[in-house]
Amino acid sequence: MSELSHTVDKKLVLASGRAHPELAEEVAAALGTELLPMSAYDFANGEIYVRSGESVRGKDVFVIQAHPAPLNNWLMEQLIMVDSMKRASARRVTVVAPFYPYARQDKKGRGREPISARLVADMFKVAGADRIMSVDLHTAQIQGFFDGPVDHLFAIPLLAEHIRKVVGDDPVTVVSPDTGRVRVAEQWAERLGGAPLAFVHKSRDLTVPNQAVSKTVVGQVKGRTCVMIDDMIDTGGTIAGAVKVLKDAGAKDVIIAATHAVFSDPAAQRLSESGAREVVVTNTLPIPESKRFDTLTVLSIAPLLARAIKEVFEDGSVTSLFDGDA
Repeated sequence: MSELSHTVDKKLVLASGRAHPELAEEVAAALGTELLPMSAYDFANGEIYVRSGESVRGKDVFVIQAHPAPLNNWLMEQLIMVDSMKRASARRVTVVAPFYPYARQDKKGRGREPISARLVADMFKVAGADRIMSVDLHTAQIQGFFDGPVDHLFAIPLLAEHIRKVVGDDPVTVVSPDTGRVRVAEQWAERLGGAPLAFVHKSRDLTVPNQAVSKTVVGQVKGRTCVMIDDMIDTGGTIAGAVKVLKDAGAKDVIIAATHAVFSDPAAQRLSESGAREVVVTNTLPIPESKRFDTLTVLSIAPLLARAIKEVFEDGSVTSLFDGDA
C-alpha cells in the first residue's frame, strides 16, 4: 500500500490593523519578522476595505488589533481582516486583541440586557478565527464564550516587577478597587512578597454608565504605600475617588496599576490631579500625547505578546509564560 506524505513548512505571518501600528511593530521586532503589507482604507460612507499585499495561503496568520475609541470601527476592521485571511486560504487565523472589545458586558445585570462579550466571540468565530489571544480579560468567564482555544495572558508580572523597584523596602498594601477583584489582588500580593490586602467599598448605579462612588476602605493602609490595581481605567472617576479615600484613611502613598488605559475624557485630568504618586499602565491601547501626564508610566506589552505568539506558533506552552505547568 502506497502512502502520500507531505511535510508542512509552517510560516508565521503577523498582520496589523490601523488602530495601534506602534504596538504591532514592536511585536514584529520582538519576533524578528516584519508586518504583512496591508492595504486598508474607508469608503466615503464608512465602509472598511482591507487586503493583504502578499499571499497567506497555508500560513499561520496572527491578526493584531487594538480597540481604542471609536471601538466599533476597529472591531469591524479586525473582523474583516480575519475574513479576508480565511478566504485567502490561511492555514490558521489567530485573533490578537490585547484589550478585548465589550469585555464589561459579560453578563446580564438586569433583565433585557445583552451579553455583548459573547456576541463579539461569536462574530470572531463566524469571521473565521481559529483562536483568540487577549490580555487581562475583565472576567475569566469570557474564555468560555469562544468555541476554540483562548490564550489569556496576564500583565501582572510586568506591572508588579516595575512596582517592586519603585516601592523598594516600603511597607505595601495591595488595594482592590472593589470586592470583585480580590482574587486578582491576591495574585498581586504574592508578587509583592505577601503584602496585606485591602479593598475599597463603592456603590454603583447600574442605570448610569461610568459612574461609581468610592465610600470607605477595608484593610490596613495607614502609613503604608498602597498599590491600587484594576484591569482598566476608563474615565478615571472611580480610581480618583478611591485615591482620596485611601489618603483620608492615612495612606502614605498611592500607586495605581492597570493594564488597559482606556482614558476616556476626563481621565487624564482626573488621574493627574488625584494625588497618586504614579499611574502605571501598559500599551495594550494607544495613549496619545494629549492624554499623557507627568506621573504616568507606560510599560510595553509587546514582549509578552511576542512570546505568546511564538509559543502558539511552535505548539508550545503559553501557560509556561506565567510560571505554570507546561
